[in-house]
Amino acid sequence: MKRLLLRADDLGYSDGVNCGIAAAVQAGLIRSVGVMTNMPLAESGLARLQIKDLCLGQHTNICTGRPLSDSSLISSIVDDDGNFKRSSAYRAAARAGEDFVVLDEVIIEIEAQYRRFLELVGREPDYFEGHAVASPMFFRGLEIVAERHGLPYFAMGVPGEPVTFRSTPVLSYVPKDFSSYEADPFAALREALETTPEGICRLMVFHPGYIDAYLRDNSTMLEARIREAAMLVDPDVAAWLAEQDVGLVTYADLT
Repeated sequence: MKRLLLRADDLGYSDGVNCGIAAAVQAGLIRSVGVMTNMPLAESGLARLQIKDLCLGQHTNICTGRPLSDSSLISSIVDDDGNFKRSSAYRAAARAGEDFVVLDEVIIEIEAQYRRFLELVGREPDYFEGHAVASPMFFRGLEIVAERHGLPYFAMGVPGEPVTFRSTPVLSYVPKDFSSYEADPFAALREALETTPEGICRLMVFHPGYIDAYLRDNSTMLEARIREAAMLVDPDVAAWLAEQDVGLVTYADLT
């Protein structure tokens, strides 16, 4: 039997995102949720999730909102107003072959977000990873903090190649054409299952949400969020998955 891990990222980003993730969790397909602990709405987002056995991870974020640590201590990753530098700044640096993130500084913020996770959730994260920015120093910081606290780190990895989580190879699905994906994420789900090699756990990362003012002002990912939210609550999708030779798993199930 194939294994499929469906994950929802960005809890706390906005109220619309919180509502979309909560709906997907209540519908039953999403059992792994990444929490952006620096965001003011992380706590209310967690309150919407009424599933006791939910797998919760730290979705470490250094490109949206404000940091939890003193901005004067992490000047490499904040702008003049004390907000995180936007993801576009990381992409521009990567295109130039540069990485402006200072390792010691990003570790300060990663640690702060980890402590906030413990405060919000009351336990260690079931998995530990980072909101996607192109920064080797950020990834190294995540590794260091994970090693320091014995956290189950899920590395970003190279597209198309599996990442080992504990001892399980996990292969993330990456759409070949994002425009087509936005129009029909269910087609991507079918393709992900059809192309999963034997012995591999297939991962699909979603960002379900409903568009609100904050999301519209701060994210370029809009259409995909509402399409994913619609798919993840569709009973026909759940029925189709139930007919496949696949087991839905969480990070906590992987050994």
